[in-house]
Amino acid sequence: METTTQDGQADDVRYFDVIIVGAGISGIGSAHYLKRDCPDLTYVLLETQETFGGTWHTHRYPGVRSDSDLYTFGFSFKPWVESPIATGERILTYLNAVIKEDGLERHIRYRHRVVSANWDSKRKRWDLIVRNEQLGKDHRFSTNFLWMCQGYYRHSEGYTPDWRGMESFNGQIVHPQTWPSDLDYTGKNIIVIGSGATAATLVPALAEKAAHVTMLQRSPTYFNPGTNADALADQLRELEIDENWIHAIIRKKLLKEQEARLLRAQNEPGVVAKEMISAVEANLGPSVDVATHFTPTYRPWQQRVAFIPEGDFFEPFRAGKASVVTDIIETFTPNGVQLKSGRTLEADIIVTATGFRLCVLGDIAFSKDGEPLNFADTVTYHGMMFTGVPNLVWVFGYFRSSWTLRVELIAEFACRLLKHMRNIGCAMATVELRKEDQSEPILPWIDDQNFNPNYLMRDMHLMPKRLNKPEWQHTQDYFAECVSLPQISFSDPAFHFS
Repeated sequence: METTTQDGQADDVRYFDVIIVGAGISGIGSAHYLKRDCPDLTYVLLETQETFGGTWHTHRYPGVRSDSDLYTFGFSFKPWVESPIATGERILTYLNAVIKEDGLERHIRYRHRVVSANWDSKRKRWDLIVRNEQLGKDHRFSTNFLWMCQGYYRHSEGYTPDWRGMESFNGQIVHPQTWPSDLDYTGKNIIVIGSGATAATLVPALAEKAAHVTMLQRSPTYFNPGTNADALADQLRELEIDENWIHAIIRKKLLKEQEARLLRAQNEPGVVAKEMISAVEANLGPSVDVATHFTPTYRPWQQRVAFIPEGDFFEPFRAGKASVVTDIIETFTPNGVQLKSGRTLEADIIVTATGFRLCVLGDIAFSKDGEPLNFADTVTYHGMMFTGVPNLVWVFGYFRSSWTLRVELIAEFACRLLKHMRNIGCAMATVELRKEDQSEPILPWIDDQNFNPNYLMRDMHLMPKRLNKPEWQHTQDYFAECVSLPQISFSDPAFHFS
């Protein structure tokens, strides 16, 4: 028979002051700040996968690496001491070091998938049903504060368009997100569909063993070739400067450079586009038609730009081990694909580097007092809280800048909020539109003229809404938010405490 505690909580329920969902780079970083700033609060990290790392555990395709420098993609509190662009394996090693240094192992529950989360207004609690995948049974967790760090895409499956004739293809179709560990591509002809950061990583890695790799794209993408080193960091190390100082200095330097680069792209898009295309042309040489295959139609940084360390992506094209085709797939055939132009491409393996399946808040069935909660009906406050949803913070990072920069900004805000609630004796914090906001038009989560990758555009209806005010949207502007988020005042009428 079930018994209850003094507050009416069933004693078989695992209660924590804070529950962090996800043990990837967002969850690990958030736990660090929670431990640092709110050491008296109990907490747990619930992770669906069998180990930590999130993206860096899920993505195991050949050559997987960051496309952001680790001085800014890494944490501000943990120095990065290697080359700026890092392999997935080295990033996992880095995250494991943070877990051990912070003693987070005992706070993480692996193979724990959150099935549902209901806010109970009377008890001021989130009640969670959590599936223990290892034991095949459900557990109940309860918390006053829910911290969502589960990422923005579905880890179990990537996005592959439903092309006509796919079932007729005699070879193997692979998505990078579910790369088979036993896939032998030695001497094979491979088509990689897509031209984003994943394709830019895969093409040179596959070309080492494959007979030939064809990158098939609908339209060209911007690439940013450069050196996988930082001269100032190397100089400071030669001078035996403390690594904490080096990390802080290089981080600030790179952020300043990025701010200037993004400002130029905004103010002089034509000039910046020409510079970027010229750099690609210099790396490719005369054998590739740059005007057709490497000249995008959109503005620089309207979509994320992949950094190409040491120009390695371009080398197989120069060597004839890879080629690029810009066209649209008409149908799959038994031996490859037929294109809209009438051209056919033959392949033994087709890799669909076609992006993610957007997953808003982890496929969890959210409710409020038993009534289903649809986040698409809410307006986002600074892209981290939702109107009418109590005691919940959502981590959604940056696309133009390193994701982790926003993890830390939100973590510091969340800890300030938790301390404020405790100081005023408050059990519930909600944001609502202020009186002057209520006449503002409700807009899609992101302005497609500002940023418009396909994986966001095709599922925009699932996302929360925004207003045409900085505080009621995710601006994707780190350089504004690093000032505005620390200055958020809890006396703002948008906040409701009870």
